[in-house]
Amino acid sequence: MPKFVIERDIPEAGRLSSEQLQAISQKSCGVLREMGAQIQWVQSYVSDDKIYCIYVAPDEDTVRKHAHQGGFPANRISRIRSVIDPTTAE
Repeated sequence: MPKFVIERDIPEAGRLSSEQLQAISQKSCGVLREMGAQIQWVQSYVSDDKIYCIYVAPDEDTVRKHAHQGGFPANRISRIRSVIDPTTAE
């Protein structure tokens, strides 16, 4: 199944408390439960003003539906075509 990276513009995301991040995570998981196994959240990275999320989903529309139902921004959605790391150089 395709994997996507979602860029979410959230001003001062890096200043969100652990409780706020937990609430966001709980909301996302609730929407995912409602949507079923067709979409999975892998993990997210929080920076100063953005959150980058990795999802497995059949298509971009499913990712957008999750964002819409959760009330999350999805400013940019990109399909991941390949993954590389230091072992790729070997």
